[in-house]
Amino acid sequence: MSLAVAVGALPPSAADPHDALSDREYQVFRMLAMGKTVKDIGEELFLSPQTVSTHRFRILHKMGMTTNAELIQYAIQAGLLT
Repeated sequence: MSLAVAVGALPPSAADPHDALSDREYQVFRMLAMGKTVKDIGEELFLSPQTVSTHRFRILHKMGMTTNAELIQYAIQAGLLT
């Protein structure tokens, strides 16, 4: 397998960490960054708290973060909460 074929098989790298999120993950990310709880997000989006927690886990993983505080700081610095 040539290097070009192997590189072509990799997903494109995102310019910003939040660009790697799906639409639903981005929606949950913004709500978390606004300080909403998992329960509140679930009620607003008609999702179970477990589903919201799964989205939160994937968001943190994709963005290379470990806490909601990091998400909030990132969202503020990137101007995503306006």
